[in-house]
Amino acid sequence: MSIVPFSAKLAKHFKSLNIEWLAKNFKVEPHDAEYLDQPQKNIIDKGGYVFFYKLENEIVGTLAFIKQGDKQFELNKMAVTKAVQNKGIANKLLEFSLEYGKAKHWKTLIIYSNTQLEAAIHLYKKYGFQEIELEENCPYERANIKLKLDL
Repeated sequence: MSIVPFSAKLAKHFKSLNIEWLAKNFKVEPHDAEYLDQPQKNIIDKGGYVFFYKLENEIVGTLAFIKQGDKQFELNKMAVTKAVQNKGIANKLLEFSLEYGKAKHWKTLIIYSNTQLEAAIHLYKKYGFQEIELEENCPYERANIKLKLDL
């Protein structure tokens, strides 16, 4: 197992893993499509990052950090393919996120989510994320909860 950074040849995995997750749980919103169609332009070139979880030479998970401000990033587009869910990969991706953010000296991570995703909310809270007020002009229709972690 390894976590590898974004490359143009892996961009298709970023999109396919997230489409799989979104189609199962919600829908692909316009804001999602911006990131999924052009991660280099809409995430990385704007100061963000995309990573992939590689298991036995196969990409099975992904996540993105979207820059929100000075030393504040949104943990976004975390997805694990159905074939390997419930094997601790989401935990490893989240642990990586916290370690990476601390190493970069970020101040905060935020997450937009939905309370229907009880396992995900439980995971975030297990790692110290706390619920904060969701702004009126939230970028995601599906989001009904916002969480924050001071690093």
